[in-house]
Amino acid sequence: MKQARKNKRLNILVTGGGGFIGMALVRRLVKQGYHVSTFSRSIYEEHKKLGVKTYQGNIINFSDIEKACAGIDVVFHVASKAGIWGAYKDFYRVNVTGTENVINACKLNKVKKLIFTSSASVIFDGTDLEGVDETINYPEKPVSNYTATKAEAEQLVLQANSTTLNTISLRPHLVWGPGDTQLIPKILKRAKSGRLKKIGRKEFLIDTTYIDNLIDAQMLAMEKPVNGQEISGKAFFITNGEPVPAWNFLNSIIKAAWLPPVEKTISKKIALIVAGILEKLHLIFRLKKEPFITRFVIHELCTHHWFDISAAKRLLDYSPKVSFENGIKNLKIH
Repeated sequence: MKQARKNKRLNILVTGGGGFIGMALVRRLVKQGYHVSTFSRSIYEEHKKLGVKTYQGNIINFSDIEKACAGIDVVFHVASKAGIWGAYKDFYRVNVTGTENVINACKLNKVKKLIFTSSASVIFDGTDLEGVDETINYPEKPVSNYTATKAEAEQLVLQANSTTLNTISLRPHLVWGPGDTQLIPKILKRAKSGRLKKIGRKEFLIDTTYIDNLIDAQMLAMEKPVNGQEISGKAFFITNGEPVPAWNFLNSIIKAAWLPPVEKTISKKIALIVAGILEKLHLIFRLKKEPFITRFVIHELCTHHWFDISAAKRLLDYSPKVSFENGIKNLKIH
């Protein structure tokens, strides 16, 4: 009861509170008794039901986010432009300019802690990443506009760390679970088309992050005191800690939707040619819709990328509680 009363005195703001990760975080914060506000472009009925205070605005407008940060103790910056297709300027406006606005709003309003939801892909350069930790450098040539702008945003957040504003960046990879509005729908859309094929015959290990495990990490990042073991100004990989073959992950989700698993294959070389043609056509005709397959996705499916999460375990006391197998069982896909 004493902890619940303490929590209610702590004011929390979640940017991007209407998205998959943001909504799950809002639910957990409310459940644990925190006083929660959200900042989103739209109004969500669930926020009203949860009793959270809602700010509607655009993160690229400083005045909008500045108002939302008034009286706030901790900001979870989850809002971003995700995806693997689109103009660089569109990603930059939301991911970089938007993050700059959040940082400045936090400083102006004397927010104590800023927790940024980054991505493990900020260090992906198109080659194998096997068991790498947070000492790995950002790539000289980012593989997508999304990863480039998220990396720049993360650096801004970490550089903003100070004695008055503690900043932390969490790097989940391929976040999924019940209520997913991004990854799972894209996988199933392609599977239903009948055109999805395995690329090559070699299996590559990838890390994924079940949604509940990520929320656990976010809560730990907030609740962990900054004195003692130092966590401020640092980035942490957050995953399930159990790399799985890429097509095992994809087919497990496809089977959970009662669809036949993908078994036909196509060579990586041909897949890259097809993806290149599709990308050029989309650029020529200025199509905003994402191509069916892109070279970025092919490189992700044809490289190992899994990460060392020992720093999160040691400094945040993070321990992924939901395994890949149990996470799949929790999916309710109709």
